[in-house]
Amino acid sequence: MFRRRSQDAPAAATALAEEQAPQSRNPQAPKGRPTPKRSEAQANRRTRVSVPKDRKEAAREGRARMRSEREKQRLALLSGDERALPPRDKGPVRRFARNYVDSRFTVAEWFLPFAVVILILSVLRNPGLQFVSLMLWLLIIVAIVADSLRHALGLRKQLRERFPNESHRGVTAYALMRTLQMRRLRLPKPQVKRGAQL
Repeated sequence: MFRRRSQDAPAAATALAEEQAPQSRNPQAPKGRPTPKRSEAQANRRTRVSVPKDRKEAAREGRARMRSEREKQRLALLSGDERALPPRDKGPVRRFARNYVDSRFTVAEWFLPFAVVILILSVLRNPGLQFVSLMLWLLIIVAIVADSLRHALGLRKQLRERFPNESHRGVTAYALMRTLQMRRLRLPKPQVKRGAQL
C-alpha cells in the first residue's frame, strides 16, 4: 500500500511538471510573419523613440507632449474638428445631440442672466422686491424643468429613429448639460444656426 503510493507520486509530479513547462515553438514551424530585410530592421531601430536617461528631461518632454495634446483638443473644440475632440464629444450620436440643442431655443441657457437679476432683487431691502425675486426663482426653475423634459423626450425620439443600432447611453444628459451653457460659450462651438432643420 505505501509502496504503491510512492511509485505513483513521481509519475504525478512528472506529469505536473510537463503541464507547467512553457510550450516552446518548434524551430521548423513557421513564425507567422516574414523576416524583415536588414535595411528595414535598421530603419526600425533608428526610428524608435529614444527614452531620455534623465528623469527631469523625461518629465519635461511629457509635459510638453501633454501641452500640445491639450492645445490640439482646444483648437478642435473651437473648430468642431471631429478627429481631435475629447472622447466625450466624439461620434455621430454626440454630434447630433449637440446640433439638436444648438438648433433650438432653450430656457436653461438664460439661467445665469436671470439668476443675476434675481440675486440683485433679493439683496434689496424692499419686501415687495424680495417676494418678486422668490416668485421669479420658482418660475424660472419650473420653466427650466419643463423645457428640459420637452427637449429630452424629443431628443430620445430622434435618436431612436436616426441611430437605432448605436448606444444612446449618457447622450441625453450630455445634451441637457449643453443647454445650461449660453450658446456663445458652448464647446465644441455650435455648428448649426437656430431653427436649422436636422
